[in-house]
Amino acid sequence: MVWHERITVDPDILTGKPVIRGTRLAVEFIVDLLAQGWSEKEIVRNYPGLTHDDIRACLAYASASLHSERVCPLSLEPA
Repeated sequence: MVWHERITVDPDILTGKPVIRGTRLAVEFIVDLLAQGWSEKEIVRNYPGLTHDDIRACLAYASASLHSERVCPLSLEPA
């Protein structure tokens, strides 16, 4: 899945959050729906402009974002 074809970032749309191209639906919103247990069928039924590939692109974007994330553990011990 090439998410670059379906996900866009524009500072004038939702303050630059990644959205599905041609919509104001944020990637995080779609991922949140999936995390809450919504099925792909339910999402498409409630947002008929979306497609299976749009939802897959949201997941691919989220995956790519997590792969590029770097975690730097901080010591909580007193100095």
